[in-house]
Amino acid sequence: MPRQPRAEQTRAAIIRAAAEMFDRYGYGSTGLSDVVAHAGVTKGALYFHFRSKQDLAQAVVQEQHALWAAEATTVAGLETPALEALIRMSYRLAWQLRVDPVVRGGIRLTLEHTFDRPLPDPYLDWIAMTTQILRRAEAEADIRTTMDLERIARFLVSSFTGLHVVAQVIDFRQHLVDQVGDLWRLVLPGLVPSRKLTYYLGFVVAAGRETVAVVPGQQVTATEPRTAIRPS
Repeated sequence: MPRQPRAEQTRAAIIRAAAEMFDRYGYGSTGLSDVVAHAGVTKGALYFHFRSKQDLAQAVVQEQHALWAAEATTVAGLETPALEALIRMSYRLAWQLRVDPVVRGGIRLTLEHTFDRPLPDPYLDWIAMTTQILRRAEAEADIRTTMDLERIARFLVSSFTGLHVVAQVIDFRQHLVDQVGDLWRLVLPGLVPSRKLTYYLGFVVAAGRETVAVVPGQQVTATEPRTAIRPS
């Protein structure tokens, strides 16, 4: 039976409040009474939607995964070269970590290994999507053809994860978007053919500027003009 709009709004408010609390204090230090107070709902409303704290935490992670998957699918579907899409996607995910508490809360719960029973692993999904995009980039002659693309995808995902974890500890991810640019500047010389390196280093700068110019929640487009021409 479909949920009523008011019930959906209450559920979304509880998930957001829980994500904010989990992000701030972690799973172990957050109680359901804290979530109830922060969300401004009754305990009955919370238990109507979630049987336990673990059920609520799973909902936060699932919502975070859905948000990242939707963002990644949107960017990957743009009519741009695949490597450009991958760079732009990494920036957008970094920006979500800056501005969206559901994303931050879901990531913290995943890193804390909170759950007794397994969830679909967002990192495996992310590696699989990155591998697919790299295959497109290989077909477009934008990356070297002698590389194991799944290993590259795992390295990129692992590097991004480490980057945002350290950034959270040091300065609450205030400079994460700039640091994603640093990551690409280090990776691209070993990834792309030399004739395309200058173009893609320039694209890293342009994509970073595009990211911080987008209003949070606004859909990404590929309409920003660029003067550089991508080498064939």
